[in-house]
Amino acid sequence: MTVPVPARAVVAPHLRRARIGVAMIFFTNGIVLGGFAPRVPEIRAGLGISYGTLGVAMAMWSIGALALGLFAATLIRRFGSGKVATLTMVVSAGAMLAAGLAQNVWAFGAALFVVGVTDAWVDVAQNAHGLEVQKRYQRSILNSFHALWSIGAVTGGLIGGACAGLGIAVPWQFTATLVIVIAANLAAYPLLLKKGSDTEADVEQGASEAAVPQHTPLRRIPLRTWAVLLALTVIAIGGGWAEDAASTWSASYMSDELLAGASLAAFAFVAMQGAQFIGRLLGDGMVDRWGQRAVARFGGALVAVGMGLALAFPSPWGTIAGFAAAGFGVATLIPGAMHAADELPGLRPGTGLTILSWLLRLAFLASPPLVGWIADQTSLRVGLALVPVFGVLILLLAGAMAPRKAATPAVRDAQPSS
Repeated sequence: MTVPVPARAVVAPHLRRARIGVAMIFFTNGIVLGGFAPRVPEIRAGLGISYGTLGVAMAMWSIGALALGLFAATLIRRFGSGKVATLTMVVSAGAMLAAGLAQNVWAFGAALFVVGVTDAWVDVAQNAHGLEVQKRYQRSILNSFHALWSIGAVTGGLIGGACAGLGIAVPWQFTATLVIVIAANLAAYPLLLKKGSDTEADVEQGASEAAVPQHTPLRRIPLRTWAVLLALTVIAIGGGWAEDAASTWSASYMSDELLAGASLAAFAFVAMQGAQFIGRLLGDGMVDRWGQRAVARFGGALVAVGMGLALAFPSPWGTIAGFAAAGFGVATLIPGAMHAADELPGLRPGTGLTILSWLLRLAFLASPPLVGWIADQTSLRVGLALVPVFGVLILLLAGAMAPRKAATPAVRDAQPSS
């Protein structure tokens, strides 16, 4: 038995334009990371560093995000989420070019620190703007934004793999990416909801004070609410850990342990992001129909089984298939966990989202050094085994997500005013 989905409201033209603008920012955010992932083995070889040292250098990305990422809220309140997202997206792409030009591990780590800071600001700003547009759409569209991030990552991955196979230097590829990012964000900014206008309506706050109950002081928040937020955070970390495994380690695993060529090695990351794109493209409909809880349980099982089999029976194409299964499995987890955290009862709008995002960044800080250390002690295959472990945790904790009946809260909330 299925639950009928309520009829969709008519969408105003300025909201359609805003949706396109937000999608363009998500796309460019994806293309920067996607283009970086296939070049990691070449960058590591050029710097002459071990897996463990690479993992520590990569952790500078997360250190930057953790150290200064929380300033995103202040910037958004001052300048508006649209301006923060587009401007810092350009700076992030410029910092990635600096990483590609680095001649030693110290310069490489410093550039990734700046990438981490600006990426964190982009992440909060683009999601804040996307959540506001979703609220006004009166139906789930957030997964479609993350789908554009995935297709951007696929595009970047294909470009990076092709450039690696053709012997095109990393700085030339990253320069072309910077040009694409600048052009796309210049085009996106005029489409967004404007700060201070009646079409933005508290993008910085995530929702108007009149639309939600008065928040409860943090000391009086029930322990159960914090437990749910912790479960949602672990689910998001599980999705992020699989993404990080693909972006940081898949090309190295394919080339170093499975002896795949540079272009084929890039396809593990591309497969992961391509399947994630499909999952996010279908994700809003699946969530509306079955609820985020059921979708998350299925996703966790897919990650555990897909990556588990790929690592148990290693081969280049089996690994590509395993990363594809993981990509589809985690497709809706991070946006779903963000949405659920942002709506936890008693918390001020944006508080749950901010806490979850910060803790997710903390997990990204731990991931590269931990996997790199395990790889140096044993093998990358063993280090990647943490991915199916997180798949099991997602399966067990999915009860914290919204069930089927709560899959379309924006539509339900909007009915009294229609």
